[in-house]
Amino acid sequence: MDARSLGKLTAPLARAIQNMLVRGTVALANGATKMQTLQVRLLADDTPLPLEHFEPYGFTSRPNAGAEVVAAFFDGNRSHGVVLVAADRRYRLTTLEDGDVALHDDKGQSIVLGADGITITGNVRVVGSIFATEGINGEGGLTAPTATITGDATIGGKSFLGHTNGGYHLD
Repeated sequence: MDARSLGKLTAPLARAIQNMLVRGTVALANGATKMQTLQVRLLADDTPLPLEHFEPYGFTSRPNAGAEVVAAFFDGNRSHGVVLVAADRRYRLTTLEDGDVALHDDKGQSIVLGADGITITGNVRVVGSIFATEGINGEGGLTAPTATITGDATIGGKSFLGHTNGGYHLD
């Protein structure tokens, strides 16, 4: 078999291999389904393909239009691909130290697990309870519509339970 005949024979296999992994961009995310689908543009003039976005268990995000993806097409067949990863360099944190891990979004909010502990940037809303075994320290104030303390509290350096109030004196 000559080289030309071999080339004709292997061309479909070469195309399939080339089409297995493809970079593209998100045109639209549909987060309302159990397996999120992303409308992904693979070529500049493509009609965006709806592809399932596989995410690690316990983690999810809804990528913005323009986020970059890596899509896989098994056997090089474009009829049923999946997005393996979506990334958005426009919002990626670039200030992490070696070994740091972070969750972040496009609004400037982040949770960074670093050498000095966990740093949260942004407002925190807790639905449920907070349990601390080492105490809670903070700067600023604490505002709560109600509070239940099941032990002593120290206010202004004085024990709440052990303090005797002599009453108010009006002069």
